[in-house]
Amino acid sequence: MNSNLKTAAVFFAVTISVIACKKSEISEYGSPAIVDSAAVASTSDSISMAATQVIEGKKFVKTAQVDMEVKDVYETTIGIEKQLKEMGGFVTKSEMSSSVISEENFPINDADAKLVREFRQINDIAVRVPTVKLGEFLEFVNKSNLFLHTRNISAEDVSANIMMADLEEKRMKKTESNIQTIKNNSEKVNLADNNLFEQNNQKLATYNLSDNLKYSTVNLHLKEPSSRISSIAVTNTKNFDNQYRYNFFYDVKNAIIKGFYLTQEIIVGLFTIWPILLFSGIGFYFWRKRKTVSKNLSLENKE
Repeated sequence: MNSNLKTAAVFFAVTISVIACKKSEISEYGSPAIVDSAAVASTSDSISMAATQVIEGKKFVKTAQVDMEVKDVYETTIGIEKQLKEMGGFVTKSEMSSSVISEENFPINDADAKLVREFRQINDIAVRVPTVKLGEFLEFVNKSNLFLHTRNISAEDVSANIMMADLEEKRMKKTESNIQTIKNNSEKVNLADNNLFEQNNQKLATYNLSDNLKYSTVNLHLKEPSSRISSIAVTNTKNFDNQYRYNFFYDVKNAIIKGFYLTQEIIVGLFTIWPILLFSGIGFYFWRKRKTVSKNLSLENKE
């Protein structure tokens, strides 16, 4: 009996401790679901080891790509550019655009209207950040994050590349010394020229490698989670033509003037064809006279 009581007491104590742990988690984060979200947020805030890792004897060229949704693309872009300037970085590309979903013109009165446009802003930014501050920069960017679509951070180990560049530099210097021992001829000129060309290429490659080690490239794709509405005051184009289509008094005045000029043109035209009118009048006179004579003869015959 005592054994059973001891077992029950132990079981009860374990149960109480488990419940206490669960309550502790819930009281700290609110609910088990939020515990998971908080853990994810903590991981997100700490960014990635690839962005901050430093290993003795290793050199890394670091790059990052972030695709996320933000509340306001323009404000977020301004904030990122200011932070980048403070860190000693710079922008290499910033392409902001607005994708118009729909637009409609609503008349307010005969003269004014409102253009209501539904749109969504996006921005593609490419920046160079001092590598030592890459993690800090990504943490700053993450503060504007509403929803993270993708985030890729890579750290390419270029230690071997640096060693190879050093070996190549030594080899070309030795080749240069060997060329100097050759007697002057056309072949020596060609060899010296080719070696100098290789040295220049190697210096350029070394410079690019050094620059990529010093500055990390970050590509950001920012967009808004939903469309936005803009309202712009514009002219009411539907009634624009009606305002200038007719002016009664002006049109009447022009009609009178045009009629006066038309009358003048008709009179001048009649004077121009006076011979035709004269012969036509004479012909009409004789035709009418003949018709009258014929009518009188007909009346006399009937009597």
